[in-house]
Amino acid sequence: MKIGIMGGTFDPIHIGHLILGESAWQQLGLDYVIYLPAGNPPHKQHREGRATDRQRMDMVQLATAENPHFIVSDFEMNEDGFTYTYRTLEHMRKEYPGAEIYFIIGADSLFDFDTWREPQKICDNCTLVVATRYHTSAEELDAAIRHCRKTYHASIVKLDTENIDCSSRMLREWISRGHSIRYYMPDSVLEYIRKYGLYKTLQC
Repeated sequence: MKIGIMGGTFDPIHIGHLILGESAWQQLGLDYVIYLPAGNPPHKQHREGRATDRQRMDMVQLATAENPHFIVSDFEMNEDGFTYTYRTLEHMRKEYPGAEIYFIIGADSLFDFDTWREPQKICDNCTLVVATRYHTSAEELDAAIRHCRKTYHASIVKLDTENIDCSSRMLREWISRGHSIRYYMPDSVLEYIRKYGLYKTLQC
């Protein structure tokens, strides 16, 4: 079995997240892609004006509901204290014994990989799948890949996918300003945001 893991705060989830998961599923021949909303990431501790954990889970479940090879896990939502990728991957190893684990990240994350908690344990437990972005230098990305392979003996593949120039931060700011976000996410998620008035009071 081959499993992809997509982590993130998903605040809110948008089409870029979904296209990335689908592209990884197709290009890597994955059986499933697991969307894993982060419960309490160390680098995103101050979340005033954002969606609650329950609301972020709800939005991810709505966005992925119609795709049979997308799974949503609340593992990180149930952890005590901060959540770290290496712990999640070790858990997934036990949850899916014998499976090939592919952890999907953006190029920006690879540039900061040395600062992550236990980068060696992360590389020992998965293949890193790197998705490029339009503003990413191919030379810088290749250098970062070489560094991780040399330093951590990492298994890394680059994902060939269309990259939607869209971010959750941008969408939160647009909502707070009354800007339309139609077509940037499934209608079910858009309706959920409207129903609960999410992000309108966010101070940009």
